[in-house]
Amino acid sequence: MDIRKPAAALIGASWSALLLGVAAFLAGLWNATLEPSEKGYYFTVLMYGLFAAVSVQKSIRDRAQGIPVTELYYWLSWFSIALALALLTIGLFNAASLSLSERGFYAMAFALSLFAAVTVQRNTRDVASLREAE
Repeated sequence: MDIRKPAAALIGASWSALLLGVAAFLAGLWNATLEPSEKGYYFTVLMYGLFAAVSVQKSIRDRAQGIPVTELYYWLSWFSIALALALLTIGLFNAASLSLSERGFYAMAFALSLFAAVTVQRNTRDVASLREAE
């Protein structure tokens, strides 16, 4: 597998997107008129989603590089990302106190955060692989 060093601009953009997505999601929670238990639910779903997204990327990359990944871990990673998305969707669907624009805001901040987490993990792994090869 040919690994090239990611451009500094890509690394910076992916970290910026991750920080922006997470910060926006958390700022929305901080300012929301939700109960503390609801805020905890959305925070937990965000953290779980970030972990699941990185796990999916890692298991796919490991397989592509010939690193053994158990079927159980591989499918648990995919199940976890699907579950995180389902939990967010169900939570936002049932959040009667949130307007449609607020629901859309949380969904987009969540999507940005997950996408950026995958990109940050990929860039970090590429740089580490190149350092190891040197």
